[in-house]
Amino acid sequence: MAKFSDIVMAYEFVSTGDPYDHAAYVSRATGETFWRSESAGESDVPDDVDENPDYVEIPHTYDLDLGKDLVWRFVDREIPALGNKVRDIFSRRGAWGRYKSFLDNLGILDAWYKFQDSETNKALREWCEAKGIPLEQE
Repeated sequence: MAKFSDIVMAYEFVSTGDPYDHAAYVSRATGETFWRSESAGESDVPDDVDENPDYVEIPHTYDLDLGKDLVWRFVDREIPALGNKVRDIFSRRGAWGRYKSFLDNLGILDAWYKFQDSETNKALREWCEAKGIPLEQE
């Protein structure tokens, strides 16, 4: 059985870079996680990870629709009247920093982080269930 906290850490590692910069896998049989960083040239991934169906690759944030889709769900729930302002923020480069500053100025940045964490945990638990990865009770 896998520890959910290990799944979350692996997910965060994978999602820190562009897709395919980092990879992580979990073994369905043991729950153990394995990590690979292309940019750092480091890996503890087993040699048979690509052939052995026991290993499942941890998704990137984009794989779980936890990027801009999550922003729109938050905006619709918390600040629907400001949707056009948020769309404007995301129409240019550097949007994530401006978005967080915008939320901070509104006094709801902590609400965003709580929403993001909750939705990420929910999506990861659903992903584990869909992939047949048993989780330890924590």
